[in-house]
Amino acid sequence: MSALTLISTDKAVRPTNAMGASKRVCELLVQDAAAAIAATGRGPICSMVRFGNVLGSSGSVVPRFRQQISEGGPVTVTHPAITRFFMTIPESVQLVLQASGMASGGEVFVLDMGDPVRIADLARQMIRLSGCTVREPGNTSGDVAIEFTGLRPGEKLYEELLLSDTDAPTAHALIRQAREAFCHAINSRNGWPI
Repeated sequence: MSALTLISTDKAVRPTNAMGASKRVCELLVQDAAAAIAATGRGPICSMVRFGNVLGSSGSVVPRFRQQISEGGPVTVTHPAITRFFMTIPESVQLVLQASGMASGGEVFVLDMGDPVRIADLARQMIRLSGCTVREPGNTSGDVAIEFTGLRPGEKLYEELLLSDTDAPTAHALIRQAREAFCHAINSRNGWPI
């Protein structure tokens, strides 16, 4: 049996930007396809896996922070309280494959991302691990400053992985299944995604 697994993102939960909105529409389309396949009994097993940031992937803050530190700073963080989830590439690949293997059609799997990381703390730790000191109030002679630039349009302070507060365990301790209301991806009256 063939399978289709959509790699989704926390940004699809209550989207605030184009990337999140497009991922949410994709989730709805995959759910709709899964329902159609279930009705006919023909087609691949369609499911989704939703998770947060992958360390070292394109757009990850870690390579950017590393470069900013090597250039003497400042290390730019959008907001002092902003947090993000992180996992490694091997962890995410392994869990996506395992979630795909558990799929029977239409599921939204959510990976256990651990505890959220405060990005300002990550910046401080990376500065210290590079052998430098943080330039901040109380240590104005430090090597590298952290500069808070403000939230960008559509950027959230924290990540959400679930649309509702309900999810269910699966056979794997690090993979949960979201319990979200299913709606057809296309509104039959006007043809727009809902």
